[in-house]
Amino acid sequence: MNALIMTASVRLPALCGLGLSFRVDGFRLLFAAVTTYMWVMSSLFTREYLAHYGHKGRYWFFLWLTYLATMGVFLSDDLYTAFVFFEVMSLASYVCVIHDEAPATMRAGGVYLAVAVIGGMVSLMGLFLLWHMTGTLSLEGLRGACGSLLHGTAQQRRWLYIAGGCVLFGFGAKAGMFPLHVWLPMAHPVAPAPASALLSGIITKSGIFGLLVLAADVFPGDGAWGLLIVLLGTVTMLLGGVLAMFSVDIKRTLACSSMSQLGMIITGIGMQDLLAEHNALAVRGTVLHMVNHASFKLTLFLAAGVIVMNLHKLELNQIRGYGRKKPLLKLVFLSGALGIGGIPLFSGYVSKTLLHESIVEYVELLRQGHGWTLGVLSAGQAAILFRGIEWLFLLTGGMTVAYMTKLFVCVFVEKNADPAVQAQYDRPGRYCSPLTAAVLALSAMVMPLFGLTPHATLDRLADLAQGFLHGHSPAHPVAYFSFANLKGGLTSVAIGAALYLLFIRPALTVRQTGGGRAYADRWPKKLDLITLLYEPLTFRLLPNALGWLCKGLEIISDGALVCLFSRVIPAALGLVCRVLDFLTDSVVLLLRHTTHRQLPHPQTVPEGYHMAYRAGLALNAAAGFLNRTMRRDRPITKDYVLALAYRQTVSQRARRMIGASAAFSLLMLGLGLAAVTVYLLWAV
Repeated sequence: MNALIMTASVRLPALCGLGLSFRVDGFRLLFAAVTTYMWVMSSLFTREYLAHYGHKGRYWFFLWLTYLATMGVFLSDDLYTAFVFFEVMSLASYVCVIHDEAPATMRAGGVYLAVAVIGGMVSLMGLFLLWHMTGTLSLEGLRGACGSLLHGTAQQRRWLYIAGGCVLFGFGAKAGMFPLHVWLPMAHPVAPAPASALLSGIITKSGIFGLLVLAADVFPGDGAWGLLIVLLGTVTMLLGGVLAMFSVDIKRTLACSSMSQLGMIITGIGMQDLLAEHNALAVRGTVLHMVNHASFKLTLFLAAGVIVMNLHKLELNQIRGYGRKKPLLKLVFLSGALGIGGIPLFSGYVSKTLLHESIVEYVELLRQGHGWTLGVLSAGQAAILFRGIEWLFLLTGGMTVAYMTKLFVCVFVEKNADPAVQAQYDRPGRYCSPLTAAVLALSAMVMPLFGLTPHATLDRLADLAQGFLHGHSPAHPVAYFSFANLKGGLTSVAIGAALYLLFIRPALTVRQTGGGRAYADRWPKKLDLITLLYEPLTFRLLPNALGWLCKGLEIISDGALVCLFSRVIPAALGLVCRVLDFLTDSVVLLLRHTTHRQLPHPQTVPEGYHMAYRAGLALNAAAGFLNRTMRRDRPITKDYVLALAYRQTVSQRARRMIGASAAFSLLMLGLGLAAVTVYLLWAV
């Protein structure tokens, strides 16, 4: 089938400096189609979901800008083009994430944007290194050039690993890879449900795209890189499963589930390099789980969106019992749950089986003495290590079954603790439009359709895409429903049943006084990487370290040149950035309170506005005098007390916004200068 695939390429020279390159082949065509499908289905649902929201024009503009940028990533033919569209996609999708502008939403959006900006800067540094070492960033050219470097000197390999690590940082952050996953459980719950479906289902795959390029073209067949990716993927999938089991928020559970499934995909990417020429199962399993995960999350997030659209609630105890008398919603959610749980006859079972069997295949290669080891381990010890990774993969699959069972039982089986609330939930009536119902039904049909016909559907998709990853078809068709393959899936189902009955029910629920059990949030609040690591590192340790570095350089050299670079230039740049930031914020503020006004004038004078109150009374008195004398025909009706209080409110809000944005801009500038300084000190 690969021989029948037509390829086409387009290059736009000198655009964005280095020019932009695009190519259409089987893999890119597949994910362009998946992206378009996701956007169309999500957009059809968005019409009803955002019916009562404001700023819909803004949302639609940035939604379709994100679509174009995502397509640009998947169709790119070099890493520079992928990077350009990757950054546009990150910034455009941020506006969709923060659509309701609530405080919790803005905090989550800030984390999302910070991870995207810092990740992009680090990736750009990695691209500089790759360009310097290979003279090209095209995918075709990188494979040969990097293959030579991998077989070159130790110094060449070291610098190639450094460059690959920088690129991995940026793309891995978007893919939700540990320890850069922190944005994912925060952004998905606060974003509109259609945006969450796209974030989870396809935008994270743009990060996976970068990881695939690194595995297939930068480190082809490199065991050390493959082991690193497998370990990162294993931690990601395991941690995501644990977080999902503990969550008591339906969208947060689905977000952590995305992290877990992405960890499985990342594990498959690592297995491609470890298996080298034997990577057929790993390549096909990775591609198919990317496609399947997109369909899972489209279905599940849209179903969750129907619940949120009607109840405006996310907490499990509050939405409990909502779907008992809603057969369509129940079947749709069940289809997504069975698919992502890897239940036989649903699509997730096929891709998870391929990923699991790739690990089993590598264990067998190690036992035969053909697999790559760390050098300090024997083949037998490495086989034990990967046998453990196999069981962690099965355990993660069991966690998926457990937390999806928890969600389904809570929403569609159990009754709400309040009988009056349950009676309201069970009341007949329309809970979504016919268009939304059709979207839900169509999205839910994909999982059983693919699961029942894997050779006619999924295998053909894998054949179409595997050339991009330099994979090949297996020697014989995979017998998906043989006992050897069913054993892995059924093992995960058994583990999931045990986790639900022996851990979730007794440990993650509490008995209520009136009978029954309620879901409890048992996750320790202190176990948060943002507050434990990233905020102290970003706002305290890093600024202090920059200050110490500049002071140390000044003391060591004791010269005016270093003083210039350590004090005058950073201060001047900071001043310029602050002035530009002030001008930008002033324009934004002017638009928000003129042509793009969002908030009505206050109807009462807030407490503490004494000057505005006194001055307003004086102006009102003057206006009253004019109305009785000179302005009888055109009396002044404006209340100056309210007007001045409003202006004072605007001024205070402007100062807060300008201060926050200036601080954020200077923070990003400081991080960039720090990264460039470290790079120059290291490289030179």
